[in-house]
Amino acid sequence: MSLEIPLGAQATQQYTVSAEHLALSWHSGAAQVLATPQMIGWMEAAAVAAAGPSLPAGYSTVGTAVDVHHLAATVQGALVTIHATLVAQENKLLTFEVEAHDENGLVGRGTHQRYIVELERFEARARTRATGIS
Repeated sequence: MSLEIPLGAQATQQYTVSAEHLALSWHSGAAQVLATPQMIGWMEAAAVAAAGPSLPAGYSTVGTAVDVHHLAATVQGALVTIHATLVAQENKLLTFEVEAHDENGLVGRGTHQRYIVELERFEARARTRATGIS
């Protein structure tokens, strides 16, 4: 079974910033602007969407690393466009370039890595780890 994702696989998603997306709501600061963890979450979602169509049934990806710079503040009501592009694959490790833009330009960019997992095995290992059984 092939777990190869075509290089250049990409996804674009759009979100309107609302109150629950603000730093104040995320407890990541007092400013009423888009929270960095929310932006990163949207970047992860775009990477999942880019890889997903190429994965066989029962497989998904899990996030393993994020290196993102939040470059500009975005206010409530703004439309944010998130783009993820697969730039490298080493066995099951996927590396994406991710960017966020609002109507005024670049908001954030960086890289995000995800690892391909077989869901049933991955979740079984997580349950075993949670119970302390080796």
